[in-house]
Amino acid sequence: MCGTNGANGANGVTGSSIAGPVPRPNPYANTSDFLSNVANFKIIESTLREGEQFANAYFDTETKIKIAKALDAFGVDYIELTSPVASEQSFRDCQAIAKLGLKAKILTHIRCNLDDARAAVEAGAQGLDVVIGTSSFLREHSHGKDMEYITKTAVEVIEYIKSQGLEVRFSSEDSFRSDLVDLLSLYKKVDSVGVNRVGIADTVGCASPRQVYELIRTLRGVVSCDIETHFHNDTGCSIANAYCALEAGATHVDTSVLGIGERNGITPLGGFLARMVVSAPEYVKSKYKLNMIKEIEDMVAEAVQVNTPFNNPITGFCAFTHKAGIHAKAILNNPSTYEILNPEDFGLTRYVHFASRLTGWNAVKTRVGQLGLTMTDDQVKEVTAKIKALADVRPIAIDDADSIIRTYHLSLPGVSQNTSNGTSEPVAVNGA
Repeated sequence: MCGTNGANGANGVTGSSIAGPVPRPNPYANTSDFLSNVANFKIIESTLREGEQFANAYFDTETKIKIAKALDAFGVDYIELTSPVASEQSFRDCQAIAKLGLKAKILTHIRCNLDDARAAVEAGAQGLDVVIGTSSFLREHSHGKDMEYITKTAVEVIEYIKSQGLEVRFSSEDSFRSDLVDLLSLYKKVDSVGVNRVGIADTVGCASPRQVYELIRTLRGVVSCDIETHFHNDTGCSIANAYCALEAGATHVDTSVLGIGERNGITPLGGFLARMVVSAPEYVKSKYKLNMIKEIEDMVAEAVQVNTPFNNPITGFCAFTHKAGIHAKAILNNPSTYEILNPEDFGLTRYVHFASRLTGWNAVKTRVGQLGLTMTDDQVKEVTAKIKALADVRPIAIDDADSIIRTYHLSLPGVSQNTSNGTSEPVAVNGA
C-alpha cells in the first residue's frame, strides 16, 4: 500500500510534468498499514454497564431506555448492559431494552460461568461479553482459579452461548498485568472454538500506547477473530490507547459517555470520536451523527449529576473559544489555523473572546461589525487599547467591552446617539 506522506508523491517520482493540482492527503491520518482499523472500527457503548459503576450513577429504567435510544440514534454498533445477575432490576432492564428493536446489538457483561450465561440468555441479550481475571493479582485475590480452570470454563461457556445462537466475546481482565504466554495460549484456545471476539482490558489503566500497540499487534498474529479493547483512564491514556489499539489491528473499542465508569472511568465516547474524526473523517462523519454528542453528554451529565468539564473535547465550554489576539486574527481569516476540529461538524459554534487584556484589534473589529457599527482600522485599534486598559485593572465582561466600544463610537465626529445603539448579540459559545 502506498504511503500518504511521501514528499515525492505516491509513485516516488520526482520532477513530474503531469498537469493539474495534486490532491493533498490528510496529514493526520494514521500511517498506512494493512492491519490498521483506524478507518474501520466499531463502538461498543458501555454507559449502561461500565457507566453504572461510576460513583454517582443511578439509572432507573426510564433513564436507561432514554440513553439507549439516544446512543442507537447516534449510531453506535453495540450497547452493553449491566449483567442481569447483578440485581432483579438489572435483569428486567435488560429484558426491556432488548425488546426495543434498536439497530444497535444489545450485549450484556457476565462472569465466566454457566449460571450467568443462562441468565443472560433468558434476559434476551443478543450477545454476551464473558470476562474473567487472568493476572496473578486477580487469580490470587479475586476468583482464586488457575489458568487450566480458566481455559476449561471459558470453552464451556463459549460453546453454550454459541449453541444458543448468540454472539460471544471472551475477555481477560487485567490483561496488561497478565503473563503473556498464559494470555496468548488462552486466546488461541477460545479462538479455536469460534468466539466472535477476544477482549483486551486495561482494567487498572496502567498501559501506555506503546504497550498497547505491541500487545495487540502480537495478538493479531495469534487469533483470527475480532479484537475488542477496553481502556481505563487512571493514568490519562484511554483515548491514546484506544487509537493505538486500532492502529495495531483491534476492531472494537469500548466507550462510555463522558468516560464515566469505575474510578476515573474508560475511553470517553466524545473524546474518542474527536480523535477519530481527525484521522478518518469520511468514515466517522458517514457513520455517526456527531451533532448528537452534546445532547447525549448533557443527558448523561444530568443523570449522574456532574458538570461537563471545561476542557472536555468538543463539548467543553472552552473547546472552540479563542482568546489570544494572534489566535483570533488567524481564526477570523481561516479557522483551520487554530482548529483541528470544525465545530460545525458537531452542530456547535466557535467564539472569539474579545473582552480581555489579551484581545487583538481584529477580534474587536469583528465585534464592532456585530454591533452594527462602522469604524476605521485606526479607530478600532484605539478602542482596543481602551478595552485592554480596563482589562488590566479588573476582569471585564462582554457588556463592559461593548460599552467601551459604543461610548467610543459616540465620540466620533458625525455620529449621532441613534446610530450607536447596536443590539447584535455575541456569537454563541458552543451553541449555548
